Amino acid sequence: MFIYKTLVSLIMTFFVFTKFVIAGELEDRVKELEAKIAKMENSEGKNSEPTSTKSKIYGNEFNPSIGIILNGKYNNFSMKSAEPAVKGFVIGHEGERGREGLQLGESELNFSSNIDDKFYGSMTAAIVKEDGEDKVELEEAYLMTTPNFNFPDGMSLKAGKAFWTLGYMNEHHVHADDFANRPLPYRVYLNKGWNDEGAEITYTLPTDYYAEIGAGVFRGDDYPIKGGDGESVGAMSAFARIGGDIDQDQNWRLGVYYVDGDNSGGRAGNDGDNTFKGDSTLYVTDFRYSLAPTGNVREQELTLQGEFFARNEDGTYDDVVYNGTSYGWYVQSVYKFNSSWRGGARYSQMETAGVPTGLIGTNMDGEGYDPTSWAVMADWTNSEFSRVRWQFNQDELASGSTDNQYTVQYIISIGAHGAHKF
Repeated sequence: MFIYKTLVSLIMTFFVFTKFVIAGELEDRVKELEAKIAKMENSEGKNSEPTSTKSKIYGNEFNPSIGIILNGKYNNFSMKSAEPAVKGFVIGHEGERGREGLQLGESELNFSSNIDDKFYGSMTAAIVKEDGEDKVELEEAYLMTTPNFNFPDGMSLKAGKAFWTLGYMNEHHVHADDFANRPLPYRVYLNKGWNDEGAEITYTLPTDYYAEIGAGVFRGDDYPIKGGDGESVGAMSAFARIGGDIDQDQNWRLGVYYVDGDNSGGRAGNDGDNTFKGDSTLYVTDFRYSLAPTGNVREQELTLQGEFFARNEDGTYDDVVYNGTSYGWYVQSVYKFNSSWRGGARYSQMETAGVPTGLIGTNMDGEGYDPTSWAVMADWTNSEFSRVRWQFNQDELASGSTDNQYTVQYIISIGAHGAHKF
């Protein structure tokens, strides 16, 4: 028993002694580090500029967020040929219905980051298959000022190549859409999306509700304006939109947009037919309403959305004098039943303009028929990084033609995934 008590006493003495030794060493190390920090601060204060005139950015060399979007599809069409693609209109390659069968759709690689305290930068490259070949297309590459830039509060500048502010959907990448394809006005007027090179300035007004205005200047080398030479401004835009909350469960937004430019170099369709030269002006109005019945949009949400387009063209089609206005619009509604399942329906229509005698019988001749498209979809979302969608389209793009289209789509997000705009 004596030996046992002696061993316990020795062990307790050892632990107490060790505790004081370690505590003393830690205290010495802390004092040493504090002295080094104080020395460094004094040295920096003598040799560097004040922080108010020189911002120091550390660790910015390898900091971009990297994201990958995989977009796969299976398409089945009842009509094996779709010529012309949309009766009464000349459209680009991206506005066509796409390929049939299994395929990897438009997948994306994105790099984005805060550059320093005053600038943000982003680049998105799309990998697509055209004419049997895989191609890399630069969709966006831009810089944007942050709130720390020396602009008035609420003002920002964006410059480079981007999906500019025009209607509701144009600012969004296609993988963020509610349907597997875009409505007719986007396919016809914008070749699916307008991403010219240029600069845009926006200003959010200091009001109790959301109010934003903006304007931009562009090279004029992408639908709806094509053929800019770069020597002068090829296209201009302006917009204004307002919105707000009706209550804690409902919100809305309304916008008007304008873009104008000169197709001096000629804007042709995908097959090079019916080249237009002259002034093209596009007007857009959009509206969106959102309701969260439970107060949580992650659980349940109803959205109503619509856009109306009017395009005036004054110039020549294949040297035939032309001055006409056409229209396009769509409405859609999507309901989220729970955190995983949604369903939606969409209707879109184009209204053709009359054509002069010299264009009768060409793709520009709508023959009095207005193309229409119906779409219904259901999708399942396992997480914010994965979604599977089923969709049925019925396109009637020319008199006497009905194309029933079936699509199964998956969308997978890998890596950084930024929030989408409202």
